[in-house]
Amino acid sequence: MTDSPVAPSPVHAFIADTVNENPVVLFMKGNAEQPQCGFSALVVQILDHMGVDYATVNVLANDEIRQGIKTYSDWPTIPQLYVKGEFVGGCDIVKEMFQAGELKPFLVEQGVLEAE
Repeated sequence: MTDSPVAPSPVHAFIADTVNENPVVLFMKGNAEQPQCGFSALVVQILDHMGVDYATVNVLANDEIRQGIKTYSDWPTIPQLYVKGEFVGGCDIVKEMFQAGELKPFLVEQGVLEAE
């Protein structure tokens, strides 16, 4: 046996794969059709309003993912938005970016939203 680096946990590997395979992914409580908390619902409303194509992962369906996403991002709350493999933030950050007019240019710059 060799002294190789410790492999990521299966949960972190799943999260990394999900984040890397989807240009925009929201880890949330519930799903886009039925958010299970107000914070998740608000981020879904913002993304839908902007016409962003995104994937969701329901953290309530799997407690390991629910806990794992917090350690993966080193961010204590859910929802969590990832764009092009990078952690953007939770509800407060997404809401602030949207209200400040920063979210749309960011998403256009990332190539996940068409410029008008």
